[in-house]
Amino acid sequence: MPQKLEIIYPNVLFQLHILFICKDFPHNSASIYLKMGRNYKGISINTTTNTHEKVFDLVDKNLDKVIVDIPSGSGAFVLRLKDAGYRKVKAFDIENIMQITHDDFVVGDMTKKFPFEDNACDIIVCIDGIEHISKQYDFIQESQRVLKKNGEIIISTPNISSIRSRFKWLTTGHHHKCGSPLDEENPNYLHHIAMISFHEMRYLLHANGFRLTDVTTNRIKIISWLYIFFVPFIYLSTFWVYKRTGKRNKTSKINGEVIKTMFSIPILFGETLIVKAVKTGSTKTYPERV
Repeated sequence: MPQKLEIIYPNVLFQLHILFICKDFPHNSASIYLKMGRNYKGISINTTTNTHEKVFDLVDKNLDKVIVDIPSGSGAFVLRLKDAGYRKVKAFDIENIMQITHDDFVVGDMTKKFPFEDNACDIIVCIDGIEHISKQYDFIQESQRVLKKNGEIIISTPNISSIRSRFKWLTTGHHHKCGSPLDEENPNYLHHIAMISFHEMRYLLHANGFRLTDVTTNRIKIISWLYIFFVPFIYLSTFWVYKRTGKRNKTSKINGEVIKTMFSIPILFGETLIVKAVKTGSTKTYPERV
């Protein structure tokens, strides 16, 4: 399936109409950007502005789909789904901290076997969860196992592939949304221990029988547009590296697809990376070592 995205380069200097583009991505507002203070009907939302709304827009509109929200947290997204009329919503988390009453809650670990049968679910939603776990490959494999054929997975995570985040890494050694050393004396599951880039996300999904269909973002902050002047240089550097490695590794087709998405507006300038993928096949296995 073709990915739905907007390409910014090499036609950036001729086709970028910022006012038109910005209308699809709400800007930052100091009065509303209080990450821990956001809520849906009084239920706290622990993610960035507009992420829940963007993810919800990607959810299939068939109200009888079996949807798993993992990690479900306080239950804000579960409530949003129920309010929309979805009848088969499962909440899944390592502990029940939900601020709503919901009968279908399952205790489970994202890094271990899910408490569901094979091919039991239609949609898995993972909002800002994958960067908190070390066994991301295991999580995607389990998602593939429990999803039905043509089932969908929707994932959001801080966009460390944005130019702004890359520049922060260059100058501080830390990506955006993980801007300082974690408290190693008090480790907890809220820490961002495994930030993941777009191309790594694509690898996890495509190597496990998924195919990306949508790549988007929650919003673009005004400050992110300041990095647009770096785009030509980053593109030329990336193009050169991908061309050489594509020939050497016989991955020219993959490299071409990745660079196309990497230079889309959501990836270059978006705050949160949001992807949707469809289960189309089986998990790839590593060849045995001789």
